[in-house]
Amino acid sequence: QVQLVESGGGLAQPGGSLRLSCAASGFTLDYDAIGWFRQAPGKGNEGVSCISRSDGSAYYVDSVKGRFTMSRDNAKNTVYLQMNSLKPEDTAIYYCATSRTLCTAVPVPGAYDYWGQGTRVAVSS
Repeated sequence: QVQLVESGGGLAQPGGSLRLSCAASGFTLDYDAIGWFRQAPGKGNEGVSCISRSDGSAYYVDSVKGRFTMSRDNAKNTVYLQMNSLKPEDTAIYYCATSRTLCTAVPVPGAYDYWGQGTRVAVSS
């Protein structure tokens, strides 16, 4: 059974930084893509970024390009989302998820099978 646990959320000021972690267990090799998603108050689930566990290639939604960076540590079965230059519109619950599909574009929630419980990020002065 695949399990994902997010951590690292919290309150940040505009322009600040946070690093989210997603620790995974129970993986099989066919689950190559790890994605980050977010759901802001009153809005739908949005794909933020994904990374390939095998080759480290990553993709980002336009609104976070240049500010957010995904990385992975396969030895720890953990992926990270470094979020810099945070904006109030980044406020959301952030979820990580995994998929058998390849990470070749901004992730789509329906393609991801296993999800973590989420971690809350609030950006406010």
